[in-house]
Amino acid sequence: MSMSHRSELSSLRSYRQDARVTGHRLAPGTSRRILAYARPYRVQVAVFLVLVVVASLLVVATPLLLQRIVDEGVGGRDRRLVVVLASLVAVVAIAEAGLNLLQRWYSSRIGEGLIFDLRTDVFTHVQKQSIAFFTRTQTGSLVTRLNSDVIGAQQAFTSTLSGVVSNVVSVVVVLTTMLALSWQITVCALLIVPVLLLPARRVGRRLAGLTREGMQLNAELGNRMTERFNVAGALLVTLFGTPERESAEFTERAGRVRDIGVRIAMSNRVFFAALGAMASIATAFVYGVGGWLAISGSVTIGTLVAFAGLLGRLYGPVTALSNVQVDIMTALVSFERVFEVLDLEPLVSDAPDAVPLPDGPLGVELSGVSFRYPTISRVSLASMEQRPGGAAEDLVAEDADRRPDDADVIDDVTLAVEPGRMLALVGPSGAGKTTLGGLVLRLYDPTSGSVRIGGHDLRTITQASLHVAVGMVSQDAHLFHDTVRNNLLYAEPGADDAQLHRALAAAHIDDLVRRLPDGLDTMVGDRGHRLSGGEKQRIAIARLLLRSPRVIVLDEATAHLDSESEAAVQDALDTAMTGRTSIVIAHRLSTVRRADVIAVVDRGRVVERGTHDELLAAGGLYAELYRTQFADQAA
Repeated sequence: MSMSHRSELSSLRSYRQDARVTGHRLAPGTSRRILAYARPYRVQVAVFLVLVVVASLLVVATPLLLQRIVDEGVGGRDRRLVVVLASLVAVVAIAEAGLNLLQRWYSSRIGEGLIFDLRTDVFTHVQKQSIAFFTRTQTGSLVTRLNSDVIGAQQAFTSTLSGVVSNVVSVVVVLTTMLALSWQITVCALLIVPVLLLPARRVGRRLAGLTREGMQLNAELGNRMTERFNVAGALLVTLFGTPERESAEFTERAGRVRDIGVRIAMSNRVFFAALGAMASIATAFVYGVGGWLAISGSVTIGTLVAFAGLLGRLYGPVTALSNVQVDIMTALVSFERVFEVLDLEPLVSDAPDAVPLPDGPLGVELSGVSFRYPTISRVSLASMEQRPGGAAEDLVAEDADRRPDDADVIDDVTLAVEPGRMLALVGPSGAGKTTLGGLVLRLYDPTSGSVRIGGHDLRTITQASLHVAVGMVSQDAHLFHDTVRNNLLYAEPGADDAQLHRALAAAHIDDLVRRLPDGLDTMVGDRGHRLSGGEKQRIAIARLLLRSPRVIVLDEATAHLDSESEAAVQDALDTAMTGRTSIVIAHRLSTVRRADVIAVVDRGRVVERGTHDELLAAGGLYAELYRTQFADQAA
């Protein structure tokens, strides 16, 4: 690929980018942080830039050699000189190709290295975020940060940096050479530049707008396919949609993508046609002026040939440099968007002096605990927020949706459960039960008061040791789109088949897994949808048993199951709770009768506590809930 053609492609890329980024104000320190990421590659960047400069210097070699071939070789009838100079032209071409290959190798090493560094840093940092972050963040926006923005950032050190350096060097060297050959023809050539740039910028603005619109339309089409192609979306379409309506709506959206694609393609062609036409007109103009001067003896014919070659190496870089600010700012803004994620401090983090949780039985104690949900700015980024009305699914969404941001969800709660005992949390929907479970798991830290496990404040122990010691089964057990084996191994990567089958047997599902077509290697489908609700729950319980936690939190683990599945899951839960400290959150009061202590939660407060019989005899909220629930069941 010639230097001039690469410059044309660079120009097209620049004009297709959104020029509005040039008005963006970068956050302080962005440039310094970018250089910090480049530091490990400073030697490679230096070699890369040297190669770019050398390749840019070679752009004048071929035109000058052609000048000598015409003037000295052909004009002097020196066959040997013609052969030598023509051979040098071939050597220069081979050298340019070799330099381009080396540039590409260094560019790939630097670019892919930066992508790796940024991607791993962002992924690792996002893994540290609290559940609140994921309930507010659009998954697609987060994936974009890990893909498009990371790739856009690395272009700062590859295409943008090399493009700016090579274009600047090329323009300087070519203009210097042209002035040395003939200042008169050079001035004529420069007079054409404004005529060249004006149509290019006009078409470029149109390209930027069309590209932006095309990206939006493609994103909408992709989102629609994603929603319809996952299991839950496909089920909804099957039950409530019609194939004709779905096809019509998809056809309409796909048609808009098609039409914008045609317009972009034609605008691209117009862009290149405009550049080609202007360059041809400029060449004709220079040949006319240069030919006149050659006839009068002011310049040689070889000089005129050299000018024709140099012109092709001038207008491409000049056009690309006219929009270089957009290139640079686009790359810097991509870096800034990546840094925006990296700068979001996790809501929950280990203290510098945090220690692992000691071995031994564990009790749980909440002492004067109050909690309110953090502000949006504390847990999320406005640029990755869900749209108004979007669903937020997490462990505490039920409680969060019923409280204003400045209100306490939990208000001065004191509770305790001794090692090996069961505490049940019951109460109306939205009372704060799930939030209390989340505090025990340290998904959040209390606003005031303390949560202790084994006598240790959760803020003083490492999260890794806490999550080994405390396990959970929720009402919507999540399984990855993977095999039964790998879903189990996620809890205990070193477990062998015998351990897996023991855990499955304890969860009362080993017989079913053995009957599956591929046994442990059977794929469970998207979110485990190839399994029934009860089967998913028991796989999740087996996963929990593999981890063998000392404390178990069960959050409505049988809430959405039929009677037969509930009975099977309850048997598995009974096995899981044996000998372990348990906190059971339940709407179905029949599941908590055997609890050692039942705490009734209402509006964030514990309003009653005692055994099942004691609470029924007290005739309070628990008794009311119990009568209402069993009256409904009888009806």
